[in-house]
Amino acid sequence: MDPEWVTPGGFGSGPLKLVHYRGFAFIPQSSYNNYIKNTMQKVISAAEANRKFSEVLRGVREGQSYVVTSHGRPVARIEPLNDGHDADRARGALLRRLRLQKAIDIGPWTRDELYD
Repeated sequence: MDPEWVTPGGFGSGPLKLVHYRGFAFIPQSSYNNYIKNTMQKVISAAEANRKFSEVLRGVREGQSYVVTSHGRPVARIEPLNDGHDADRARGALLRRLRLQKAIDIGPWTRDELYD
């Protein structure tokens, strides 16, 4: 049977070879390794990430992304944050919404009512 090519959602870019065998689908290690190399992510074992954590953080600060594996299977991704652009956008959206909301007078309340 010919291999099938799939593009995983939310994990890098580019297709992976998917091989079917006895009702199961497998991604050959060579295909996975090529996929990781093409997405500019380094593969690092959990043990190695633990030993070289400060080096990994230095790489992340420089823009490098890492895929952490456990027993040869990817379990986590370590990547740079987006410098708070999402937080700024969310804050702006909240402030716009609050400016558009009409203020209502609900009258006075007691401290107990406030924390009930």
